[in-house]
Amino acid sequence: MSTRAKIAVGGVAVGLLLIPFIGFWMSLLVVLGVPAVAYLMLDPSQRRRLKRITRKEIGR
Repeated sequence: MSTRAKIAVGGVAVGLLLIPFIGFWMSLLVVLGVPAVAYLMLDPSQRRRLKRITRKEIGR
């Protein structure tokens, strides 16, 4: 797993753990925002490759 993927998974986990402390809407923002930022941090060639492959092939 790449470093950026680990960051995205960590952000989702932190968002889910923060639900009792910061409320549902703020944690939802973290859960949706971290993967979106991770996607936007990709190079254009990496984004094209990610769009080209299917979800089944991503895990390979």
